Amino acid sequence: MLASPTGFPFKVAQLAGTLSDPAVYERRRRVCDLSYLRIPYVTPDGTIGYRCPAEPGDAYVRKGGDRSETVGRVCLCNALTATVGLGQQRHDGNAEPLIATLGAALGGAQELLRRHPEGWRASDVMAYLTGP
Repeated sequence: MLASPTGFPFKVAQLAGTLSDPAVYERRRRVCDLSYLRIPYVTPDGTIGYRCPAEPGDAYVRKGGDRSETVGRVCLCNALTATVGLGQQRHDGNAEPLIATLGAALGGAQELLRRHPEGWRASDVMAYLTGP
């Protein structure tokens, strides 16, 4: 529930090999380089700066953030783009790890699983959502 740097209560699916896996989470170097969810703040000189609780903790604190806000945070920008096949390849050879989030209602996913037990594509989801 703390994954989102924005504080939005995303539900994260517990799947091996994704950021919900403590070993994967600990291996990923904290970085905020896509910056889609950065939070603006006023710097000491009165200009606007940006910070993200998913960035390295020292950088977040240096920008006036509270270190406790970084605990358990995940870079959703990188993780969600990786999940849809657009993940970054890091200089050290590691691919950006995936994350799977869940909504409050699982009925749609259960129905898609019933219809497509081997997995489904975005077009299958759209057909389900726009169908009768």
